[in-house]
Formats: sequence, C-alpha cells, structure tokens
Amino acid sequence: MRQDTSVSPIVVKIGGSTLGNHDTTLEDIVTLQKRKIPLVVVHGGAKRVTEWLDRQGISTSFVDGVRVTDERSLEVVAAVLGGLVNTELVAAINSLGGEAVGMTGVDGNLIESKIEEPKLGIVGGIVRVNPGSVLALLQAGLVPLIAPPAAKSSEEIASVPYINVNGDDIVGELAVALNAETLIFLTDVDGIHDGEGKFVKELSRNEIVSLMSSGAISGGMIPKARSALTALKTARKVQIVDGRRPHALLNAAEGNGFGTNIQ
Repeated sequence: MRQDTSVSPIVVKIGGSTLGNHDTTLEDIVTLQKRKIPLVVVHGGAKRVTEWLDRQGISTSFVDGVRVTDERSLEVVAAVLGGLVNTELVAAINSLGGEAVGMTGVDGNLIESKIEEPKLGIVGGIVRVNPGSVLALLQAGLVPLIAPPAAKSSEEIASVPYINVNGDDIVGELAVALNAETLIFLTDVDGIHDGEGKFVKELSRNEIVSLMSSGAISGGMIPKARSALTALKTARKVQIVDGRRPHALLNAAEGNGFGTNIQ
C-alpha cells in the first residue's frame, strides 16, 4: 500500500489520558490509512508510566505538564512507552487491518535531544529531527507509531543512554521536519479555554502567546500550546480536539473536529 509521498502527512498526537478510549481512534487510523492519507502518530502514556512508577515505589512530579525524570524513572518511561504501550497500540492497529510500525525517538536517531532544564532532570529539548526513517515508512504505506524517549544529541554529555522528551514537543518538531499540513492533538478536554474559563474554537498564534502569558493556558496544555506554535512555522492548522468523542480523529482529519483550531 504505497503512499503518494508528494502529499503532506497529518501528524497526530494521542494523549495518554485518551488511550483508554482509543477504540475509535485506532479504527480512524486504519480508515485514513486505507484512504491513502499519510499519517504519523505520536503517543503518550503518562498514566501507565505513573502506575508502573508507583509499583516500583518511585515518586514522580510534574512541572508545567512535564514529568521530572531521574535515572530510575527514565528506565520506566522507556520500558512502558517504548515497550508496553507502543507494542499494544501497534498490535491493535494491525489487528484492525492497518499496517503500523512502532518506534521511539531513539530509532534511526529520529529525535536528538539535549538536557536544557536541570530542574526537570533527564528531560531534553529537541536539537534535531532526522526524519529519514519516518519518510521511508510513509513511502512504504505504513503508519509510524512513535513514542518517547529520544536519542542523545552529540552535544549532550550526560552518561545516560537516552533522554526523556515530552511527546507534545516531539509532534511539533516532527510536523516541521515533515512539512506536515496539519497537526491534531487528541486530548481529554474539549479544547483551549480563555481566562474566564470559556471554550475558544478559533485562535491565532498571537492569541495563544497571550493566553500562555496570562496563565489561562496552564498545566498539561502548556506543552501542547508550545508545540502548536512550533508546528505553525510550516503547518496550515493545528487542532486540539476532544479525543473522548467517537471518531474524533476521523472528524478532525475531515475538518469537522470538536475542539480548538489554531491558525
């Protein structure tokens, strides 16, 4: 099922909070693939990671929606996201008749990262994206399903083998590297809300910056908003949609998603 590589891919972020509701999301991925619409999917799994950290007696905390990561929790992140969650999702997609391939940001040095905020521990900012492996999978008609962690950049001196990177950061930079037309976030909320708590359907880049500065965008929405601004360097539109709704991804890809559109 080869794809037309002249068509810009849609980049999708499946939030970990919506994974328990992923039945129609995975069906939508298969439907879009059969329509020969190139898709690149990045997933999280914060809840699963926290569950496994709890089992190991490892405490965890977040700063602006990003998990503070030490060496013990880094191993759990890689095992749970790159192993359990990624494999489960690939198996589920393939069982529905799709053709997905699982990978992490380490594979093919896809995402190179360097530690930038010591207060976050072994969490990196993205230095480079090397999209060759993803482009090869797209050309073959496959859906790349990507999980953190990321590869160490040549500038990183830490002795760890890889670095935790927020999945929201990955999709923004990946969208730029792939010249994606659209970035879609599937979340467990209805979209972005303003300072008065009201849902906002349409936002500009400048309005996103203003809402971040005022604190109206907070917590886990911060990395999504930051990623949206990155993606809009090349993308036509970023959508933050309610992934709990049936066929949320398919509707968003068709321009009918319920959520916030950023242009």
